[in-house]
Amino acid sequence: MPSTLNTLFFLISITFLFFNHHCYSIDEQGQALLTWKNSLNATKPALKSWDSSATTPCNWFGVHCNSNGDVVEISLKSMELQGSLPSNFQSLKSLKTLILSSNNLSGVIPKEFGDYNELNFIDLSGNFLTGEIPMEICKLKKLKTLAMDSNYLGGKIPSMMGNLSGLVYLTLYDNQLNGEIPKTMGELKMLQVFRVGGNKDLNGELPLEIGNCTSLLMLGLAETSITGNLPSSIGMLKRVQTIAIYTSLLSGSIPEEISNCSELQNLYLYQNSISSSIPRGIGQLNKLQSLLLWQNSLVGTIPDELGTCSELTVVDLSENLLTGSIPRSIGKLLKLQELQLSVNQLSGTIPSEILNCSELINLEIDNNAFFGEIPVDIGKLNSLTIFFAWQNKLTGNVPDSLSQCKDLQALDLSYNSLSGSIPKDIFGLKNLTKLLLLANDLSGFIPPEIGNCTNLYRLRLNGNRLAGTIPSEIGNLKGLNFVDLSENRFVGGIPLSISGCRNLEFLDLHSNGLAGSLPDTLPTSLQYVDISDNSLTGQLSHSIGSLSELTKLNLGKNRLSGQIPTEISSCSKLQLVNLGDNGFFGEIPKELGQIPALEISLNLSWNRFSGKIPSEFSGLTKLAILDLSHNKFSGKLDVLTSLQNLVSLNVSFNDFSGELPNSSFFRQLPLSDLESNKGLYISNGVVSSSDLEHSRHVGPAVKLVMSILISASVILVLLAIYALIRARFFNNGLMEDYTWEVTLYQKLDFSIDDIVHNLTSSNVIGTGSSGVVYRVTIPNGETLAVKKMWSSEEYGAFTSEIKTLGSIRHRNIVRLLGW
Repeated sequence: MPSTLNTLFFLISITFLFFNHHCYSIDEQGQALLTWKNSLNATKPALKSWDSSATTPCNWFGVHCNSNGDVVEISLKSMELQGSLPSNFQSLKSLKTLILSSNNLSGVIPKEFGDYNELNFIDLSGNFLTGEIPMEICKLKKLKTLAMDSNYLGGKIPSMMGNLSGLVYLTLYDNQLNGEIPKTMGELKMLQVFRVGGNKDLNGELPLEIGNCTSLLMLGLAETSITGNLPSSIGMLKRVQTIAIYTSLLSGSIPEEISNCSELQNLYLYQNSISSSIPRGIGQLNKLQSLLLWQNSLVGTIPDELGTCSELTVVDLSENLLTGSIPRSIGKLLKLQELQLSVNQLSGTIPSEILNCSELINLEIDNNAFFGEIPVDIGKLNSLTIFFAWQNKLTGNVPDSLSQCKDLQALDLSYNSLSGSIPKDIFGLKNLTKLLLLANDLSGFIPPEIGNCTNLYRLRLNGNRLAGTIPSEIGNLKGLNFVDLSENRFVGGIPLSISGCRNLEFLDLHSNGLAGSLPDTLPTSLQYVDISDNSLTGQLSHSIGSLSELTKLNLGKNRLSGQIPTEISSCSKLQLVNLGDNGFFGEIPKELGQIPALEISLNLSWNRFSGKIPSEFSGLTKLAILDLSHNKFSGKLDVLTSLQNLVSLNVSFNDFSGELPNSSFFRQLPLSDLESNKGLYISNGVVSSSDLEHSRHVGPAVKLVMSILISASVILVLLAIYALIRARFFNNGLMEDYTWEVTLYQKLDFSIDDIVHNLTSSNVIGTGSSGVVYRVTIPNGETLAVKKMWSSEEYGAFTSEIKTLGSIRHRNIVRLLGW
């Protein structure tokens, strides 16, 4: 028995020694790498080659060694690694390069990184790293590249970053860093790339010491909260090629010293608050290619010296306060591709020298005060794709030569005083998608050649003196989406071929002389139709039900007749219906009250409708405006009691009877919206509509007395209602500022009371599917648009979307001031 135990013990010992030897056949470097691997979750098979049976890691994927077998580089980019960064690589004493970018690594950057003394290249970008940048990393004297961008790092940039005297490349952009840029950055004499943009809480001024980074090629501080002036020391960066400090809080001036940056190619300072003039020394930047200064408060003129920057390809000075004219020296910029001067106070004529810029692709000079004619030979700019000159004082004709711009995609000359006819050859431009000539003094006809403009998407010719018929060739434009020909002098019928515009969503033909009937077949894609104020006749076709995407239908002020087809209920997205001032008769179909989206307005006035209001109308609980006046309706108004969101109701000149619903809304209705309904009365016998009608026949003196009495009564009623509402608001906490969580995106001088007290029906300027919009004037005289939402449902989604909208700064989006 003892010998058996000894034998067994001997076998176990041999087995242990065998496995122990097997585990430690790999060297110390490999053991460190395997330990880190075992902490990871790698979804790709790349690390399968990291096998403990090897004697050295030098043949493993992503591992590179020198001739002595020392690991000098680990490169594992885009390997979908999950886990934390290695804190045990002290044994990799020769490690120089560590690339772990574009993975799913998380957690903090270990302070042990400061022990990897030989590191000269670290790339941890594109991960999910959090925490602060450890101060220990500033001990890596040999470090040349440090890339930590596109993570979730917070805290401040370490003040000891200046110790990395050999640093050449530093990217920390798109993180959550805060605080100021340390002055010690000026000690990085070798630094060529410094990018910390996209850290919205990075604040303070750009330190004067940045000028000591004389090797700098790229300075990127975009989308931060950097404030103050651009320091004059910027002129010491004689090698810098790109300065990008856009969408920040810079103010003051652009220093004249910037003219010393002789290698500068790209200057991006847009969306700041810079309020100076453009320095004339900018003409010394003869390598400048892109100059983007839009959305600042720049004043003065465009310097003539700009014409000496012969390498310029893009100039965007739009949305500033620039005055004067376009300098004729602009014609020297032979490589210029984009010139954007929109929304300034520029004047003068469009200089003919601009035609020398033969590579010009994008020309935007809208929203200024330019006058005179568009250069007749503008067609020489045959590479032009966008030409915007709207909202100026231009006169003369639309140049025929524009038809030579074969690549032209968008032409907008609206809101000028252009005259003459539209050149028919313009409609031969195969690439033209947008043609906007509205609000001019154009005359003549739309030529049949419009059918050749097969890529046309948006057509606006409204507000001119165009005449003749709408050509049937418009039906060839299969991609047409938006058509506005309103406020012209078109006659004839709406061409039946318009049904061929199968992508048409917006059709506005109001205020013309169109006759005939509404086509039976309209594009089913239509969302907005306005053919009001014409001379259309006939009935509304049953095919109206095929317009399932329709949200707004305006056929008012025509000569239409017949009954409203019941198929209108299929237009389930209708928000606005105007059939007023026609010859419709019969009862309102109950289906009209079953359209759930009907929230903005329903106008059936000035027709010959009769019968009672269908009970289904009680379901229109979000309807804001209802006009049933000047018909032959009868019955009671009780069905309208549930319409809690009404801001306007007119039932005058009908045969309604009975007591007016007992609600604050009905009690506040102007008597003029109730008159000429002989059987209609208000509770307690205060006044009846017949009394109002009788007042037309009494003498002037009595009228005056009654007017005073009525006015006094109305004032008392309004005061009472105001007191009730105020009391109700007080009881609900609505009048107390502390019950509101207010987010403002800029400093505004008003209280919540200033807003709440003005949310009255008299201040309504519009309604929509999401709420009512009010015009509110705050104590300092500024006028705001305030939207009151219908519901607070999906509050989380709302807050997320509204915060996103509040952070957007774009020339085509109205500023959101707060919520």
